[in-house]
Amino acid sequence: MARTGVFICQCGKNIASVVDVDRVVDSVQSIPGVAYAATLQYSCSDLGQNSIKDAIKERQLDRVVVAACTPRMHEGTFQKCIAQAGLNPYMFEMVNIREQCSWVHTDNDVATAKAINLVRMGIAKLLRLSPLTPLKFPVEKRALIIGGGIAGIQAALDMANASYHTTLVEKTPSIGGTMALLEKTFPTLDCSA
Repeated sequence: MARTGVFICQCGKNIASVVDVDRVVDSVQSIPGVAYAATLQYSCSDLGQNSIKDAIKERQLDRVVVAACTPRMHEGTFQKCIAQAGLNPYMFEMVNIREQCSWVHTDNDVATAKAINLVRMGIAKLLRLSPLTPLKFPVEKRALIIGGGIAGIQAALDMANASYHTTLVEKTPSIGGTMALLEKTFPTLDCSA
């Protein structure tokens, strides 16, 4: 059985002034698979992250939901946090209740109900996730440039100068593309060849 930890960030008063975070915690504690739920003043702070790490160890949590701000801002922060506590960083779900609830609603009941639904959805998603392992593949320093026009020639030269084994492919018998067909070029009126 999954042991999920759910942490609802107050973000000072940024979230807590509109969303009743205690009501969110109370509503998710009874969801099957949720072993622990709590509010944090600032979940992204060192103190907040340490609280998450401590809860993971003390309550043997195997996955974590953080309801706070945008994942774009702190998803990596929390993935590192739970990895430091020994969890797979991909057993994490971040729910955005700041931009999607507290910043867009003025009615506390509406914002809180929406936050509860978003957190429930985050928990449901997380309960279906499997741990991932990052894969590493060797990169072969080779480049294939298709088209022997001026841009293709320049790209091939740049790649070769960057120590890549470079192959230039052109479908016509000569390189230069449309440029080679011009009689003179602007602004110097030099011969294009």
